[in-house]
Amino acid sequence: MMMDQARKLTAYPQTAQILIQQVREAHLDHDAFHAKIRSCELSRCRATCCHDGVYLSREESEGVAGWLGKHRGELVKKWEDWPSVFFEGKGVLLKTATRKAKKKELAVDYPSHFAETRCAFLDGEGRCQIQRLDMEQGNLPWYHKPLTCWIHPILIQSPSESGGRPIITLPNTDNDPQSAPGYPGFGSCTHCGREDPAGEPAFEVLRPELSYLSQLSGRNLCQELEGSLLE
Repeated sequence: MMMDQARKLTAYPQTAQILIQQVREAHLDHDAFHAKIRSCELSRCRATCCHDGVYLSREESEGVAGWLGKHRGELVKKWEDWPSVFFEGKGVLLKTATRKAKKKELAVDYPSHFAETRCAFLDGEGRCQIQRLDMEQGNLPWYHKPLTCWIHPILIQSPSESGGRPIITLPNTDNDPQSAPGYPGFGSCTHCGREDPAGEPAFEVLRPELSYLSQLSGRNLCQELEGSLLE
């Protein structure tokens, strides 16, 4: 039953099983989701979160290649930078390819420690062509999009990181898993991954992502977060 539900929501049901199990077992960080953030605005952020591509499962890489290959004829007519290579690396280290970014494609406050690159699947406006094609074909917007992409900036810390149950949270300067000496982090440095006093509560801004995770896992995350407002 769980696999059948996953197939309705994503082209990658096997990959989704790992995510589903984590979400079902995880502690939900209410404080993080009540912090204020800004919603995704490509005119402002220029898809900064997509600058370095994303690591993929074999199921995801094969699915993306098959989906875009099937529609190659119609895509190359409107996709100025149709990628010559979809992926980099091999085996479990396969990730989406990147290209050098044009200056006009970068946000005004683009993090200085980020490489000035772009995921190969972005168009000149920072729009994901995988997602755009799904929407044009009448599919769910994230059906063929890699799972790590569409849950951003939501962070699921593994038990080894949290010391117990997985934790569903948002990145900050203290918990960013990509932070290292000389590299302040990834998620916490993207526009939708950092607090903004001018924003709205994160659980409202990220309601579509949380709802999608809820449908996948059978756990109503939005209801849990809204319920904490009444306590």
